[in-house]
Amino acid sequence: QVDVIESGGGLVQPGGSLRLSCVASGFISGTMSMNWYRQVPGKERKLVASISSARDLTTYANSVRGRFTISRDNAKNTVYLQMNSLKPEDAATYYCHVPILHLWGLGTRVTVSS
Repeated sequence: QVDVIESGGGLVQPGGSLRLSCVASGFISGTMSMNWYRQVPGKERKLVASISSARDLTTYANSVRGRFTISRDNAKNTVYLQMNSLKPEDAATYYCHVPILHLWGLGTRVTVSS
């Protein structure tokens, strides 16, 4: 059975940092493109960052470019989202997504507040 489980969310002050993790099971995440999305209540889920299966090419939403970094550790079958200089508008539930498997995690909540 394939699955992804997110973790690392929590409460952080503006300007702070968090690192989200997406642990994959039942498949080798290093062979697949992986995405991070985020969603706030009442709004659509939006793509934040992607890492490709080939050469680990990364792409980012304009709103997070320069502050967020997506990466992977194939030995741990895990994809990360390092989030720096967090802003209140970054608060959301963050989801790991595997497009080729049509697979979503349950999400991890990020709150940015003083």
